[in-house]
Amino acid sequence: MTVYAIATLNIHDRSTYAQYESGFMAALENYDAKILSVDESPLVLEGQWSFTRTVILEFANAGELQRWYGSDAYQAILPHRKAASDGHVVVVNGLPVHND
Repeated sequence: MTVYAIATLNIHDRSTYAQYESGFMAALENYDAKILSVDESPLVLEGQWSFTRTVILEFANAGELQRWYGSDAYQAILPHRKAASDGHVVVVNGLPVHND
């Protein structure tokens, strides 16, 4: 089942965050994943949105997401994101595919 990683971040150190960004695509390329959105000014229809960046990633399944997140390549750049931003990362399941 498809899963989505959704990150909502407040970036407070752009130069350190740039170190994370510079290695991100290489860390993602060996997994069955797609970047669906990177947005710094989403349209807020309801409530408050105080985040400076929202990212949505799609993975073929939870196993691929876990392999990516735990990979040496991602773990090597992750400290840069954590040092440069605060936020939340959640994983949500996609809807089951029905082949009627």
